[in-house]
Amino acid sequence: MSSMICLASREHRAFLIRGNDVVVASKRYVRGLRRKPVNVLIPEDKAEQVVRKERKKKKKGEDDEAEAAAAAAEQEQPTAKHAHLSAGRDQVDGLRFERAFPGDKRLARLVSISRSRTFREHQGKILLEGRRLICDALVAGANPQMVFFSTVDRLRELPLDKLRRATLVKVKFEDIKLWSDVVAPQGVIAIFSRPDSSRLNFANTGHSVPLSLICDNVRDPGNLGTILRCAAAAGCNNVLLTKGCVDTWEPKVLRAAMGAHFRLPIYPNLDWDVIENHLPKSVTVHVADSSCGPDRNRQTEDLQVNRSHTPFKAGDYGWISTSHSQSNVCYEDYDSDSDCEAEGLSLPRVDAKLYHESWAQSPTALVIGGETHGLSIESVQLAEKTAGHRLFIPVVPGVDSLNSAMAASILLFEGRKQLLRLRQSRKWNSAEGQFS
Repeated sequence: MSSMICLASREHRAFLIRGNDVVVASKRYVRGLRRKPVNVLIPEDKAEQVVRKERKKKKKGEDDEAEAAAAAAEQEQPTAKHAHLSAGRDQVDGLRFERAFPGDKRLARLVSISRSRTFREHQGKILLEGRRLICDALVAGANPQMVFFSTVDRLRELPLDKLRRATLVKVKFEDIKLWSDVVAPQGVIAIFSRPDSSRLNFANTGHSVPLSLICDNVRDPGNLGTILRCAAAAGCNNVLLTKGCVDTWEPKVLRAAMGAHFRLPIYPNLDWDVIENHLPKSVTVHVADSSCGPDRNRQTEDLQVNRSHTPFKAGDYGWISTSHSQSNVCYEDYDSDSDCEAEGLSLPRVDAKLYHESWAQSPTALVIGGETHGLSIESVQLAEKTAGHRLFIPVVPGVDSLNSAMAASILLFEGRKQLLRLRQSRKWNSAEGQFS
């Protein structure tokens, strides 16, 4: 009576074969649909027995449910007692914390928000992972919103006096490992409000030199993080990022920078018209050139004569190239973010200098371009306006040019050395004047 499959035979066409007196009939078999019965009709003599069985099953189910409820009530009484005790124990040095319940999605939701640049900008939140990075942010005065930790010992490694206003949540280490970006997570993740460089407290300002770094369209997170770390180590005044650079609060940038975000001011997403407002009035802007050769001036003059090509990037007229051979330079058009028009465009004339020559003798700014598009025309125009130079790091023949992070580290520490030498010479001259 449940479901059945019936095979119906229908005579389609019959024919006879005279060989050996065998009659063959052609038939077609049609498969019936599987249907469930609308109702099961029980014989009258057995109907009363079926009703009794159904009543016994229903009564047995109700008894089982009652027993389960009683057992749950008995377990609930000691659990309530221990809940009061555990609530009193969920604190560290007077700082209360919560325990994540099963299915708690706060960590997953906040990590997903912090990994997206759009959400970071709209929500105003960033994600920091690891004890050192979180401690640097707290010391600099960043505002923590929520801290996830796996053990109480991990929480004690942080400055607890700066976590009074934050929400502390204890989660399983497996959950942190699931949402962590590192191979070996430390068991602590924090969500901070997006910091404002003007409101942070930076340490070691007494060791800084009048040197600023301008990142021009640096799009690789690892390179930008390394450049920020070198800028902090060289004692730069500030770092300026033009539009087109990767977000400074990207997780990869944060890991590569090793806390540089909280050691010097960083101003992201700036237009070239605004960059001069963040620099001293007597500043000299230099640009890093990966391929300044003896034939560069001649090639620039040739390009000025040939107006059919319309360059918008400094690399278009051979200033930025990964090839050491200057005879076979291929010029291509790039899309420009500049507002300048092609008509009447005059190429900036900026002299080249080796990196170890004297170029940092006053407040200085250094421009590092991205490896994909090179320097923008606005950066070279600013260098021409401030009487700057194109700084060149020579490499042996057959070797590709240095990447932007390595070139920045060499030039920044060379600039620091020259500025410190200038400061010491001035102190020596003033001391000699007082002595005489």
